[in-house]
Amino acid sequence: MTSSQTSETASGSQPELTYRHAVAADVPVLVELVNSCYRGDSSKRGWTTEADLLDGQRVDAEGMAELLERTNTIVLVAEAEGRIVSCCELQRGVNGAYFGMFSVLPTIQGGGLGKRVLAEAENTAAREWGCRLMRMKVLKQRPELIAWYERRGYTNTGKTEPFPYGDESFGLPRRADLAFVELTRELPAP
Repeated sequence: MTSSQTSETASGSQPELTYRHAVAADVPVLVELVNSCYRGDSSKRGWTTEADLLDGQRVDAEGMAELLERTNTIVLVAEAEGRIVSCCELQRGVNGAYFGMFSVLPTIQGGGLGKRVLAEAENTAAREWGCRLMRMKVLKQRPELIAWYERRGYTNTGKTEPFPYGDESFGLPRRADLAFVELTRELPAP
């Protein structure tokens, strides 16, 4: 394994996960995974869906390819039995790392895999970049998701950001009151 790959032993009935940085060849699978988690009927099989809040795509191939080309960004993938089952975006910033685009296959959500991938993302940001803070933006209309992150040590900073209405790359809003809240967590030293 290279420094960008780690493996995690399975616990109980959880699958063994292998982590690595995404590459250009992963773009079609990642686009399908992310969109299946957030939009459309397939997303409703999991609990991370935004289908009641937003229509349209969550990401397209061009946008995913651009993420992979950024020097300050890692798209971390988790594989089980040779297939990508989860991914997230990590972006190095001046004040820590940004965590986004978190996706776990809808058919396997709710079994603890997301908690494991989030922990690996935190470890990756601390280990590879020396980051001591993780930030994220979550739609304020997703209280169950905010609560999930709070149970993992994240704190709502009270900062909000309006949804970028008119920018279809974020989706097609189904309501007029969408906004993001910022959550942060201090990361332990690697």
